Amino acid sequence: MTRAVLSIGGNLGDRLAHLRAAVAAFDDAVLVVSGVYETPPWGDAGQPAYLNAAVLVADPAAGARDWLVRARAAEAAAGRIRDPERRYGPRTLDVDVIAVWDEAGQPVLSDDPELTLPHPRAHLRAFVLRPWIDIEPHGRLPGHGWLTDLLNAEPLASDALELTPRPDLALESDA
Repeated sequence: MTRAVLSIGGNLGDRLAHLRAAVAAFDDAVLVVSGVYETPPWGDAGQPAYLNAAVLVADPAAGARDWLVRARAAEAAAGRIRDPERRYGPRTLDVDVIAVWDEAGQPVLSDDPELTLPHPRAHLRAFVLRPWIDIEPHGRLPGHGWLTDLLNAEPLASDALELTPRPDLALESDA
């Protein structure tokens, strides 16, 4: 597989440092990084606000599972602890593999519970789609359609109003 979109976010500790570390963990493969957005918690309101961004990565030798392995390694390096009682609870870093495309540019589909592709809830999350639009303005979420159409339809249109762009916070890569 050669290309993937990753969603990165966190709301514990030094949020910006965790996002920067996530970008650095993929640095050899980073094509472009979105702007940073401050977002309300999703799915579990009793926690601090998140910082979220999207990263477009590419590597001719990487398969879909390779992106997942690297995502989990970045989370572990940030001290991520998964609380089974709070699936959408607070975390230092969350790195989700949203979509992967093969060498021919075709979307990779997977129903593996450990790595479902495209991400089964990406179309429901403004904090995933809005940063993704920064890096692929004409992007499509496989099986769901144009990113802008998804973000402009309810309920995401209302959710998108709660995202605060943070141009004062930059995620930079040497890629």
